[in-house]
Amino acid sequence: MFKRTLLSLTLLAICPVIFSFIQFGTDQKVIKTIVIDAGHGGHDGGARGTYSSEKDICLDISLKLGAQIEKEIPDVKIIYTRTSDSYPELHARAKMANQVNADLFISIHVNSAPAKKGKNLAGYTYVGKGSKRRKVPKYTYYTIPNPAKGTETYIWGAHKNEDKEVALRENAPMMMEANYKDKYGEVDPNSPEFIALSLLKTKQFFKRSATLASLVEEEFTKVGRTSRDVKQRQAGIWVLQATAMPSVLVETGFISNKEDEDYLNSAKGQAEIAHCVTNAVKSYISWIEEHQNANSTTTAKVNVPNEKSSYEFLEQVDKMEKERQGR
Repeated sequence: MFKRTLLSLTLLAICPVIFSFIQFGTDQKVIKTIVIDAGHGGHDGGARGTYSSEKDICLDISLKLGAQIEKEIPDVKIIYTRTSDSYPELHARAKMANQVNADLFISIHVNSAPAKKGKNLAGYTYVGKGSKRRKVPKYTYYTIPNPAKGTETYIWGAHKNEDKEVALRENAPMMMEANYKDKYGEVDPNSPEFIALSLLKTKQFFKRSATLASLVEEEFTKVGRTSRDVKQRQAGIWVLQATAMPSVLVETGFISNKEDEDYLNSAKGQAEIAHCVTNAVKSYISWIEEHQNANSTTTAKVNVPNEKSSYEFLEQVDKMEKERQGR
């Protein structure tokens, strides 16, 4: 009974999100609110470069990105998860985006790659005595900077059901956090109800997240950045899994690469990144509008589920989404 009640309450909570996929008139704005998340912050400095930290770069770029979007798409509301050197916990960032019914969640991060280690033969020494005496090589060890550079944009993986279920279980460490029930609610990531709802949400938002991510990487290549492509993450990015909207995490460059670090800290580089992501958002809005116009129908009617019809409602939404997309 408890599980069925939890399922019903969760479904009621996500109803507004599900309804956002349904056309209720051609004059409705497809993107009203965007949440911009500056990664890390406060005590969590993130990755370190030779002279800078990820948290500071993320904040600078996020603020520039928000200002750029407000300038070029003035009818879109921008909400930041942080505007100073503070650390909102991950659950709080996702909760904020969900509470304001955001249409997009964009998390800004900076990448890092570990230095490469190697060794050179420096000669030999002898150890032991008599018949046990043997020749032993001596090495000098060194590290060199990892040459990795460029951008990556992550979405939460959704290509295999078993991988998605693994991803859900991989978030189980959240239960080790203090007062995790207050933060995440009475949720068992291994329960059929939680998995069913998460898979439904993932299916709905996967295509849109992937489209935005691809557009972001395309814009980076236009200005000469090295794109390492769109990547799916099956576990470990709570803000992508917990946000009930299309979500992307943009790795804007490698702080471990001197060239990238200089670019990420420069006014020109930060402005260019903000410009690229803004252009991607504009293209994404155009894509959504074209997609909805091509599939527009008369106003849809959906019955809010009660406790006895939760699973039927899941099937109903899935069927409507397939019909809307013409599949």
